Amino acid sequence: GSFVIGGLGRGTVRATGAETRLAGLAKLTQAIRRPQTPLAEELDRVVRVISLAAFGTGLVFLVIAALVGIRLTDAFLFALGVVVAVVPEGLLPTVTLSLAWGAQRMAKCNALVRRLEAVETLGSTTFICTDKTGTLTLNEMSVVEVWTPSGSSSTEGRGYNPEVAIPAQPEMTATLRSLALSASCCCTGRAVWREGRWVAQGDPLEAALEVFARRLGVASTVEAGSEGRIHVFPFDPRRRRMSVLIGGVLHVRGAPDAVIPRCANKAGAGEALEHLASRGLRVIGVARRNTAVALPGGSAEEVENDLELLGLVGIEDPPRPEAEEAIAACRKRGIKVCMVTGDHPGTARAIATEVGLLKPGASVVEGRELPPDEAVLGALIDRDGMVLSRVTPEDKLRIARALKARGHVVAMTGDGVNDAPALRAASIGVAMGRTGTDVAREAADLVLLDDNFATIVTAIELGRATFANTRRFLTYHLTDNVAELTPFVVWALSGGRFPLALGVLQVLCLDIGTDILPALALGMEAPSRRVLERPPQGQHLLDRAVLVRSFGLLGPVEALVEMLAFLVSMAAFGWRPGQPFPGGTAMLASSGAAFAAVVIGQMANAFACRSSSKWPGALGWFTNRILVYAVVLELMLLLLFLCFPPLAGLLGHSAPTLAGTFCALLAFPAVVLADTLYKYFRRER
Repeated sequence: GSFVIGGLGRGTVRATGAETRLAGLAKLTQAIRRPQTPLAEELDRVVRVISLAAFGTGLVFLVIAALVGIRLTDAFLFALGVVVAVVPEGLLPTVTLSLAWGAQRMAKCNALVRRLEAVETLGSTTFICTDKTGTLTLNEMSVVEVWTPSGSSSTEGRGYNPEVAIPAQPEMTATLRSLALSASCCCTGRAVWREGRWVAQGDPLEAALEVFARRLGVASTVEAGSEGRIHVFPFDPRRRRMSVLIGGVLHVRGAPDAVIPRCANKAGAGEALEHLASRGLRVIGVARRNTAVALPGGSAEEVENDLELLGLVGIEDPPRPEAEEAIAACRKRGIKVCMVTGDHPGTARAIATEVGLLKPGASVVEGRELPPDEAVLGALIDRDGMVLSRVTPEDKLRIARALKARGHVVAMTGDGVNDAPALRAASIGVAMGRTGTDVAREAADLVLLDDNFATIVTAIELGRATFANTRRFLTYHLTDNVAELTPFVVWALSGGRFPLALGVLQVLCLDIGTDILPALALGMEAPSRRVLERPPQGQHLLDRAVLVRSFGLLGPVEALVEMLAFLVSMAAFGWRPGQPFPGGTAMLASSGAAFAAVVIGQMANAFACRSSSKWPGALGWFTNRILVYAVVLELMLLLLFLCFPPLAGLLGHSAPTLAGTFCALLAFPAVVLADTLYKYFRRER
C-alpha cells in the first residue's frame, strides 16, 4: 500500500493477499455497513406517506367510479389518473439534481463529495471529531526550540528553507549536530524546491527534522549515512517510535513518553517536555545507542533499550488563522466539536486553547483513560470542546460508534490507512485530500482538498441549504398535486355529472413538464441566515408546516382559481348553472383555461416557496436569476402546450377564451396574496 518515490531498499515478504495488514484493514472497513443518511430516512418517510395517500385515494375513487356505473377498465384507468395526480413524479429528479448542485458548489469550496447523499448529511451533522495536525493547524512544521541534557537552544527560520543558518552557542553546536544527525537518520521526508519555493516531500514532520539538520550543516552526513542502513524498525502507532541501525549506532526517534523511559540520562526531561508541550509545540524525542553491527536481539523491544537521550525537539505547527472563527461558527449552529489527536496532551491542550476549542478549566483526556464500555464512553465525550489525546485508530472507531449510539450525526476526520474503519462507521467520513491515504479517501464520504477545518463548516452550511431547498421544492410539488387532484374530487362528489377539468396526460405534463424547471431552480436557492442558524436536527422534510402550507393554503387557492377558470370558460360558451355541460370546443377551451391556471399558479408558487417567512418582494423578485429563467421557460412551455395544435390535441385541450385567460392570470396574484397573508399572520402569532 506504499509508493517508493526515491532511494534504495530491500523488502522481505511476510504475508500476501488476504493475510496482509492492508487487506485486514480493508476487510474490517468493508464489514462495516454504511449507516443510512438522514436524507434517505426522510425520503423513505415521505415515500411511505405519499404512497399510502396515493393508493388509498386511488382505491376510493375506483370504488366511486364503479358505483356510478363506469366500466371496470375505465374505472381502473380513472383511478390510476388519481394516483398520478397525488404522486409528485418530479420529486426524484429534483432531489438528485439538487444534491448534484450542492456537490458542485462544495467542490468549488475544496470539499469533494464522493456520495451525493453526503451533501445533505453534512447539514444534519451534530458532532465533529476533528484531527489536529493539518486540519486545525497549517501542517507547515519547523523546529523552533531544542532541549538537550546540556542546555536549551531556540532556532530561527520558519518554513522549509534549508539555507537559513541556525545561530547557536559554540558549546551547543556539537550537541545539536549529534541530535540532528540521529533525528535525520530516522527520516525519509525532506524539503525540495518546487514551483519557486521550498516545500515538504513526504511527511512534513520528517521534512522539518531534515531541514533542521541541513541548517546545522550535517545534511551530507545524513545522506551518506542513510545509504548504510543495516536495519530499520519502522514507526508503529502502538510503540510510537522508530529506530535505524547505521554502522555501529542505533538512532531512535519517537514520542517523548515512548523514548524517555528507555534512556539512562533522563534527568530534567520531564520538565522540559511539559514546557515545550505547553507552548503548543509538537515534541519529538531523539536518542541513540552505540552497539555492535550485529543486532543484540531480534525485536525492537529488545534493541531499543539503554539509550542515550540526545534531546527533545520542539516543532511548531501554527494553527490555521480561520480555525477559531470556524469553531465559533459550529457552536453558533448547535454543532459540538471534539479534537481527536495522537499528539501529547500538552500539545493538544495548547493548540485547542489557541483556536478556542478547549474551554477554561476543561481537562484533556488521554486514549488510555477512555472507558471500555461504549455507553460510558459516549456519556464521557458527549460534550462540546472535548480534547482527546494519544488516541489510536481503534479508539476513533469506538468514539464514532459511541456518539452515534447517543443519536448524534457524527463527522469524523482522518488521513491514515488505520482511520478507514472509523471513517466508514461515522455518519460522514471526512478524509484529507493533501496528506490522506488512498484507503482513507476511498472509505470517506467527503474529501477535503485543502485539509482545512473551515472547509468542513462551509460544507455544512451548503448541506443545510440543500435540506432547506428540498423542503422548498417539496412544498412546491405538493401544492401542485392539490390542484391536480381537485378535478377528480369534484367529479366524484358530483357522481360523474361534473366533467373532468384536467385529464391524466395533462397531470403528467404538469408534473414532469412545466413543474420541473422551477423546482430545480428552488434547489439552487442560496442559503439564508435563518437556515444556517437553526438547530442541525429536529426538522422533517414532510412536517406540519409543509402540509398546512401545501394542502391547507397554496394548493386550495390554486385549485379554486383553476375551477373558476374552467367554469368561466364554460359560461363564455353559454353554459349556465343547472344546465348540462357542453362538450366539444367548449370542453377543450375550458380544460385549457384550467391547465393554464395551474401553471400560472405554480409560477407564483415558485417565488412564494423561496422563503417560509418573507414574501417574494422582500427577497427581491430577480435575486434568484435561475428561477426567473425557469419561470420564463415555463411560460413558453405553457404557450407551446396550449397553442401548438398537435400537442394540444394530444393533451385534450385547446387555447382558452379571453375570459378563461383572464381568470387563469388571476392565479398569480391570488397565490402571492394568500402566501403573504399567511406569512404575516404566522409571524404575528
